[in-house]
Amino acid sequence: MTDKSTTDEEMHRVELVVSSLLRIGVMLSAGIILLGLILLMFTGTSGYPGTTYPTSLTAIFDGISHMKPYAIIMFGLFCLILTPVLRVVVSFVTFLKEKDYLYVGITAIVLIILTISFLIGTTG
Repeated sequence: MTDKSTTDEEMHRVELVVSSLLRIGVMLSAGIILLGLILLMFTGTSGYPGTTYPTSLTAIFDGISHMKPYAIIMFGLFCLILTPVLRVVVSFVTFLKEKDYLYVGITAIVLIILTISFLIGTTG
């Protein structure tokens, strides 16, 4: 049987990791978006003709390789969206490690819903 203080220490450590992950993700996203905005201000163009913008990850990465401001901003937004998803993944792994199967199931359902919503978003 696991000692309660050991479990409390583990949970505290997991909470620190999760909060750090969220903080770093938001800061990194903000930095990437800011870089794209600064580049946009200096170049005066989005890097794309007319109303053409990157709408897929491959287009975003291609735009980043060519230093297109709008692609950099889109990548920052992608990182911002990915941050809470990573938090759910970390929670899933933590609950699985602790053998807390009720929360493993709940977190798995949340991951499935997130995946479905992203797939629907890419098709629509």
